[in-house]
This record gives sequence, C-alpha cells and structure tokens, in this order.
Amino acid sequence: MKFTMSWLREHLETEATLDQISTTLSAIGIEVEGIEDRAAALASFRIARVIEATQHPNADRLRALRVDLGDGREYSVVCGAPNARTGMVGVAALPGSFIPGTGITLKVGEIRGVKSEAMMLSSREMGLGDDHSGIVDLPGDAPVGARYVDYAGLDDPIIEIKVTPNRGDALSVRGIARDLAAAGLGTLKPWAVEPVAAAYPSPLSWTIEDPRACNWVLGRAVRGVKNGPSPQWLQDRLVAIGLRPINALVDVTNFFTFAVGRPLHVFDTSKVMGTTLAMRMAKDGEELLALNGKTYTLTSEDGVIADDARVEALGGVIGGEHSGCDENTTECFLECALFDPVRIALSGRRHDIRTDARSRFERGINPSLLPKALDAATRMIIDLCGGEASDVAAAGTEPAWQREATLRFARVEELGGLDIAPDLAVERLTRLGFCPVKRDEASVTVAVPPWRNDIAGHGALAQDPSLPAARAQAAAEGCAAIEPECDLVEEVLRLGGLDAVPAVSLPVASPVPRPALSAKQSRAALARRVMAARGLLDCVTYGFLAKDQAALFGETPDNLRLENPIASDLDQMRPTPVASLAFAAARNAARGFADVGLGEIGGAYRDPASGSSQLAVAAGVRTGMTAPNWAAPARPVDAMDAKGDALAVLAALGVPMAAVSVTTDAPGFYHPGRSGVVRQGPKVVLATFGELHPKLRREINLAGPAVAFEVFLDAIPDPKRRKKAMPDLPAFQPLRRDFAFLAEAGVSADAVLRAARNADKALVTDAVLFDRYAGDKVAEGKISLAIQVTLQPRERTLTDAEIEAASQKIVAAVTKATGATLRG
Repeated sequence: MKFTMSWLREHLETEATLDQISTTLSAIGIEVEGIEDRAAALASFRIARVIEATQHPNADRLRALRVDLGDGREYSVVCGAPNARTGMVGVAALPGSFIPGTGITLKVGEIRGVKSEAMMLSSREMGLGDDHSGIVDLPGDAPVGARYVDYAGLDDPIIEIKVTPNRGDALSVRGIARDLAAAGLGTLKPWAVEPVAAAYPSPLSWTIEDPRACNWVLGRAVRGVKNGPSPQWLQDRLVAIGLRPINALVDVTNFFTFAVGRPLHVFDTSKVMGTTLAMRMAKDGEELLALNGKTYTLTSEDGVIADDARVEALGGVIGGEHSGCDENTTECFLECALFDPVRIALSGRRHDIRTDARSRFERGINPSLLPKALDAATRMIIDLCGGEASDVAAAGTEPAWQREATLRFARVEELGGLDIAPDLAVERLTRLGFCPVKRDEASVTVAVPPWRNDIAGHGALAQDPSLPAARAQAAAEGCAAIEPECDLVEEVLRLGGLDAVPAVSLPVASPVPRPALSAKQSRAALARRVMAARGLLDCVTYGFLAKDQAALFGETPDNLRLENPIASDLDQMRPTPVASLAFAAARNAARGFADVGLGEIGGAYRDPASGSSQLAVAAGVRTGMTAPNWAAPARPVDAMDAKGDALAVLAALGVPMAAVSVTTDAPGFYHPGRSGVVRQGPKVVLATFGELHPKLRREINLAGPAVAFEVFLDAIPDPKRRKKAMPDLPAFQPLRRDFAFLAEAGVSADAVLRAARNADKALVTDAVLFDRYAGDKVAEGKISLAIQVTLQPRERTLTDAEIEAASQKIVAAVTKATGATLRG
C-alpha cells in the first residue's frame, strides 16, 4: 500500500522526519518496501517562459527557443516538441540536471549548429507519466523561475509498505497513523464526522436473502449531484498512490478505501432495475459485466448484490458496469456493507480478481466503522458534487464484535526473550487501543479494539466479527486452537521495536551437509557444457610447455619456470590454455584432421608479482573449415566464430550482455585487426577472441585458418543470491522497426546497438544488427549498419504518434552517441 506524507499528517500530529517514520514502521513490524521522494529527483527543474520560438535554420523538425528562467538572462534552447511556441510556459532543466526519463545528465551542447543551453521537458522526461507528445504546457500565470516541484505540489514523499495477511487495519492511512502514534511518533488526530441530515426517503432499500452473502449493510442516496472530474487535490492524491482518477463519485469511494480502510461502492440509482437491492448468493451460470470490462460467470458460492433484473456487483470484490456512475449520473446510491472475509477471498481467487476492496475485506475490516464511514463519504460527495442526501437504508444487524483476550506477563519473556515489566506491557497495549478490563499480579485481560480482527479473543466471536451466528458458534467451539495471548505478546514486543528481540539459532538437523559443488566448480561445469554444445571437443592438456613455445603466447618469467619438469620440453608454466590447444590443433592438422574444435577448462599462469598468479580460464581453438550443412556450405573459420563461442559462455554464466563492450586491444598472439577484448566496464576483462596471428601460425606449423578465445572465469561477477522472480509475459504485441544508419567506417556496431537500447529503456527491449554494407553505394570511408529494434509496450498499445516519437528518439540517440545518420 502507498500513502503520502501529507496524507499521513492529516491523521497524525507529528514533527517526525521521513527517515524517522520509515525506520519506526519497520521496527514495529510494518515493512517499508520503498520511498519515492519526487522532490529530490525534480528539485533542479524550474518554470520557464518561451520568449521567442523560431524555426531551426538547419532542421525541419526542430525549433530554436529563447527562454526566460527568471534569473535575469536568456537561454538558447533547441527543442523538437511540436507544441513549442512563443509565450508558452513550461518546465526547463539547466546543465548538470539529471533527467529521470532519459537517464542522462544534461550538458550544454550544439544541435545542428545552434547552441542549446537548457532543455524544455515533457512529462515522461520528468518521470511523471507517459506523455511525450510535447513539452509540459503550464498556465500562463505560473511563476517563472520557481521550482516546479513546489508549484505542482510534488514535494510530498510517497511511502510504500508491505502489509502481512493478518494486519487489515494497516491497509489504511489512519491505521498507519494509529500505530505510529502508539510508537511515540506523534498524536493520533480525532476523526470528526458531521452527521448528514436526511432530505428525502431513500429510493432504494436492502434485503438480505442469504446471510452468507452479507450480514449487515447500509446505504444512502444522494440526488442532484453533478458528477464530473474530482478536484485536483483528490486527483493528485490518488495518482500519487498509483490509482487512476475516474470521476468525483468513484474517486470519493477510493479515497475512503485508503484513508480509513473502509471500501464503499456507488451505484447510479437510475440504472438500478427496481427499488430493491438484494444481498444473495449467485445462481450457477449467472454473469456479471464488471467495471474492468470483463464478463465473469458466477457460481452458487459467490455472494452478489443484485437488483430485479441482474447481478450488479460481486459483493466486496468488484462492481458492475451496468450500474456504474458516469458524467450523466444525477442521483447515486452509496453502499457500505460487511462481508464474510473467507467468502470474499474464495470468490476473488476463483475469478482471479484482485482489487483494493478485496484486499481489505478478506483480511477483515472494522465492523463498528460502517455508520461513520457512510456519513463521511456522503458528506464529501455533497461537498464535491452538490445535492442532498436521503435517509439511511439498512438491512441486517451489527455483529457483536466485542471480545477480550488475556496476557500472562511471564509469556512475554518465554516467547519473546525480553524481560518487560508488567506496567510497561500494559502501557504498550493501552497505546495500541487494547483497554484493560481486569488485572492481577500475573496477567491482564484487555478488550480487543474493533479494528484488530486478527486477534480472536475469547468469550465472543472466534476469528471474524462478520461471521453469521452459526459459523461464529462453530468457530468458537474450535477456538482452543487459537491463542490470542501469542498475538498480545507480539503487540508488546513490536511496540518496543522488533529489532530488540534477540536472535535464536534454529537447531541443525544434521551436522553433515549434503555434497554440493562450489560456485567456482559450478561455473566451470557450466562453461564446459556450453563449449561442448557448440561442438568443441573437451580436452585436458598439461599446464606447462617448452619455454620457447610459451613465449609465443605471452611472458615467461623465471619464477614460473619448473625446477623439476616431467620432461625437458615441459619446463615453463603456460600463460594461457590457448597455447596448449593451439599446439594440439597443429598436431591434429599434421595427421590429417585440419578441421577441429578443441575446448578446455584450465589454468593460465602469470607472474605472481602481477597479483594474479593463476587464473581459471575457459579456452577454445577452431581450425580449418566449419562443418557444412544444408543451409550453408563449409567456410573458413573466422574471428566471429570465436567471438560467438566466448559470448555464449559469458551469457550462460549470467553476464548481462547489454552491459559488455568490445575493444580491439587483444593480446599479441591474435591478429591485430581481427580480434577483440570483451569488457565489463573499463577495467574488467571478461574474455579475448580473434584469429591467431599469421606469424604465430607459421611458428607452430598450422597452415590453415585458426581462431581462438579465452574466458576468464574468475573475472565474472558472482551471481546475486536472491533470484529474480520470473517476469510476467507482456500483454501487448511487440513492435519491430528497422533502421539503416550511415556511419564512419571506424564506428562499431556495438556502439550503435548500445545507443539504440538506451534510447528508451522503458520501451526498447532489444536491438540487433542484421546487415553491414560497405561498397560503391555508400561514400568512401562510410559503412551502412542496419539494425532491428524491438519496442515492447507494457500498459497499452502504442499509437502511431508514439511509435514515431520512439523512432525519432532512437535515431537521435544513435546520432548523438556515434555520429551516424539515418540513411535516406
């Protein structure tokens, strides 16, 4: 659940900082999953006025702007937004500002011969939405030079918490405020609700046909409403927590769902068939067209709200489209009901519907809150939409939610390991709303507050205050299995901070662990399998060579010379396994097997003074011709074959391939123009590959083509211990667009691909090279690189304009990074 600091302060009188609040929440058992402080990310953006907007002299789609940022000087800005015009007010970023939507830090630049000293921003570039059709267009009276976060009210941090299944009371801003106040971080403000006077009889009534569907429901109509967009403060609050504003009536119900944890539903009275709404069980095969646009086939185990003609809602889970409120609604009917948590959970799971209402009802809500929540929501509807309210239509009775629980003080230390004084334990329970009703030296009995449905109590309802009488009795009979005392111990402990509870080691079943490969062994085994799958024969060679042979592949320091070699020509530790494999390939070629592929997991030995005396290496050598097949004839092996082998091993070992780069500073035993080094960052060398140097091939009597690679297993970062969850498959079809760029001959395809991938990380999921051309159809010293870019929409199908904008962004990113231009 998400909430903002300003929303929290409406319920909590506190001077606590954001850090204090987040730390306290975690300490009292409410896990903080994230904090979004938009003010920090957008602090450098200023409101700016466009003094003049003219056509760029050298680009049809660009505009040259003169911009006022309120500091007494004018800034030259090059802008591609179609809505940039003289006199408009927008948002600008100065050099040094980090742009959240693009991931870049702004610098002064020159675009097509015109200097650009700032940047006018779109909503997407600020990370505030998906709109990239133009720059932000503010009202003309917006204060030029002011911080945009202050003007837009974005200086309000958003806190996201993870709520456990038993803490339904924590799924509301007021519930969070109540716990923080109990923890000493402020005072809980009273929630005063002005009663609503009835102006006319309710046009709709309730009937409960089956108590399994609902056992208490209230409702009230409001006529004469004008249902349009909700006010900006309400829209901003809902957007901040991830909700989409619908209209004022619907937004009010969503507001109270999060504010006080009380889901409500609103019907358009004119769309309800008849004058009675029934709480009943669905008939097998009945259908509901829900507000999410999907049609659900119901069963007799689903509790529903129905009128005379059809099912209007799946009670406590989701409303129906037929009776939904829209801009034409003039009279609405507000529903506030109490449902069976178990039945809500089963219905939601059966139909795969997850809503904010279901999340709260299935955990259990405060049964005493219904009348007050109905009055509060009605009052807000009248304040926002006008109109007058009817009297309250009701059915069923309020359940007997009162219950008690007993805590023996000794159990706190027995279960929690902390010796807490009885007076302190009682004080903590009292601050949490547990009122003492009886106390002696050894124990205290408290009345459980109505919002704590997770604490069963005794002598009343067992687990759930909304259970029908028969089920409550059955649950009460099995209540011996439920020990509310443990819950009270937890409450006493968590209010003092769960970090104070001592850690206790769990007993080990067996001191002998089962056999397992180390991370290094697992990595070597996986690399060996990958090389075998690519057709390389697994070899085991000596780790030493003759000194003159080893010298062909690297340095031969004296401290790597063997004092007692097994043979006179095996007296030097090899600098790389490639050396041993190359000599093995030469011996095979001399015996008539010129086309071979050899691979090995072995050691490479360097001067100990370098700090890495022995390296674990996966190496391979290919010679001669590739194997022919039906799709392609045999051809000589080349550097790309070795590169493919190296990258396949790296990818299998979990190296993020999008983060690697290739440079040309390969070791001297490779061909200087047909080799490369695979790096992660500027310093970490992951692999080398390339054709063997012609001089080296002559030295070892290897006549045909030969390529090699080596992957440094120790240089590969250890995998993260926490495995990432499998991502959801996208719901929308990916789009693929081809681009052909004209670049200088020295520009690498990798640089072009990297720029394309980084152009829009939220939308671009892949970029691959499918053609490279250098010939008479391009200028001398130029090459053509053709790439295919995959765009994967996540939330909706892209429009033509959005696709065009993304394409322009990709072209601009490639041009900026490499100087390449789009071919005509």
